[in-house]
Amino acid sequence: MKKPPRNVLKLPLEVRAEMALKAAVENLIEERAREGRSIFVWKNNKVVEVTATELRRKLRAKGKAQAKAKARV
Repeated sequence: MKKPPRNVLKLPLEVRAEMALKAAVENLIEERAREGRSIFVWKNNKVVEVTATELRRKLRAKGKAQAKAKARV
């Protein structure tokens, strides 16, 4: 999870609300992956199960991408 900007309180309320929602979803996904539980998402007008294995795979890929981005800076 990335840190909020220093001026977070100066941002409009709707921007702060969106940031909070994204952080909550990210935390939920990480928690479910750790616990070995699936999540269900709405995709192509259907409810689709994302297994804990898929969640872990996506989190690892995201972590590697973030590490590469930090290395470039």
